[in-house]
Amino acid sequence: MKLTLRIWRQRNADAPGALSTYEVDGIAPDMSFLEMLDTLNEELLLRGDDPVAFDHDCREGICGACSLVINGEAHGPEQTTTCQLHMRSFRDGDTLDIEPWRAAAFPVVKDLVVDRSAFDRIIESGGYITAPTGAAPEAHATAVPKPAADTAFEHAECIGCGACVAACPNGSAMLFTAAKVVHLNSLPQGAPERESRVLDMVGRMDAEGFGGCTNTGACATACPKGIPLFSIATMNREFVRAARKGR
Repeated sequence: MKLTLRIWRQRNADAPGALSTYEVDGIAPDMSFLEMLDTLNEELLLRGDDPVAFDHDCREGICGACSLVINGEAHGPEQTTTCQLHMRSFRDGDTLDIEPWRAAAFPVVKDLVVDRSAFDRIIESGGYITAPTGAAPEAHATAVPKPAADTAFEHAECIGCGACVAACPNGSAMLFTAAKVVHLNSLPQGAPERESRVLDMVGRMDAEGFGGCTNTGACATACPKGIPLFSIATMNREFVRAARKGR
């Protein structure tokens, strides 16, 4: 396959950025999208040019680091992570626009790499139990009803990739925050702090500069782990209940 790549290049957060055009040839359909970028970077290094900076880690669809917007779609045309997107999803001769996540709360570090530490601060604000409990309890010490366990597990699948933010026209982090809130609030261990947790995490999300949710559903469509849209409604109910009680 031969492809034309229009890639966002930006030296740092303060420098202006622009799309640069590259041609790549000899791309196998079974290559992953990141392997295709590796091929481009090898050619750039041989020419003495600066390689394209992009995030990656596990390359197994687990860590969520591979955050790219491809032809205007978060992670590309398939509902999966970029590392699990294969070049057979495109056609020979295609032109691909490759950009970083676009959100005020995700500043560009370099080229296609953005700083997603805002997500870490949301989790830190309420994504743990603050009461000292000593050593870890035995796994079966607290019975967890099957429906609660299923709900918690479904939301624990969120990998924090940020595709929901990138896909949202408002740059909202509601789906991510809802996944973390519902995950912990569904479990008996999370019940004592469920009210303070939702207030703190939503407050932190707003303070980070994410946009408001208008329920377009683009976030759930782009989510590679299928976090359901109704999670946002569940979190909103928790938030209203906690706000009325004043914690």
